[in-house]
Amino acid sequence: MTFKLGLTGSIGMGKTTTAGLFAEAGCAIWDADAAVHRLYAKNGAAVEAMSSAFPKAIEDGEVSRTALRSIIAEDPSALGRIESIVHPLVRQDRENFTRRTDARIAVFDIPLLFETGSQAEMDATACVYVSRETQRRRVLERGTMNDADFEAILAKQMPIEDKLDRADFTIRTHDLETARQDVQTVLTEIEKRL
Repeated sequence: MTFKLGLTGSIGMGKTTTAGLFAEAGCAIWDADAAVHRLYAKNGAAVEAMSSAFPKAIEDGEVSRTALRSIIAEDPSALGRIESIVHPLVRQDRENFTRRTDARIAVFDIPLLFETGSQAEMDATACVYVSRETQRRRVLERGTMNDADFEAILAKQMPIEDKLDRADFTIRTHDLETARQDVQTVLTEIEKRL
């Protein structure tokens, strides 16, 4: 049986890097953002449904995230309709991964783990975190969004303090070595449970 660890955090807190550390340690990784990219790609499972609901979101046979952002900016209620299409497909993608993997430990990188209730499907949860200042610096250094975009994303996510309170494990990501140590601590604890 595979132990399922839900990995979450907030934007810019180091989830992707942390998932990479779990992968280096031999864990199977499922990434919610990568699943959405697969669903939105040409012939992806979300394309037909999104094309019916939001025809302007389809460009060259794919769902355009840029077009979706414009649609949501014009009509904030569109977000709920988009999520009602995408979330069940993401859940199905995750279930397919779970059925296929034979890894002893699988890590599920899910930004909205608690917001979507997906923690109920996990054996344990881990939350990554850094200071608010480090988080802001990391996000703005990417050059893909401005301060207002960053704050808008934060407003849609559960506060990090609430995620930390709900998580079984916490992983500090202010530097790579600390994150690596915390990942090893989590894996040691999981091995005891197994």
